[in-house]
Amino acid sequence: MKKTLLITAAVAATAIGGLALATVSKSANEETVAASAEETQATAQFSIEKMTCATCPISVSKAMKRVDGVKSVEVDFETKVATVVYDPALTTAADIAAASTNVGYPATEIEA
Repeated sequence: MKKTLLITAAVAATAIGGLALATVSKSANEETVAASAEETQATAQFSIEKMTCATCPISVSKAMKRVDGVKSVEVDFETKVATVVYDPALTTAADIAAASTNVGYPATEIEA
């Protein structure tokens, strides 16, 4: 009986140790993914022409968000500037500008 109890305790301890190791590996993996996500993003600003009303930024934003690799779009109607965060491995600033231009709002990248 004592031998069976010792074996059961050893197996349980091994399982718990394996679970702890799996948890640590998962956390390290998540950090690696988060770090690589930060490395694959760029920000560009665009001057947007022909925006005449408060709903125009909605059309610009929707067009730019449809481009693969675009993560976020913020359009300021007052300044007529769009700020876009995107993955440069999937798209370019020129592609994003073209998307806005194609829906009637010519966009030009603002060089930093």
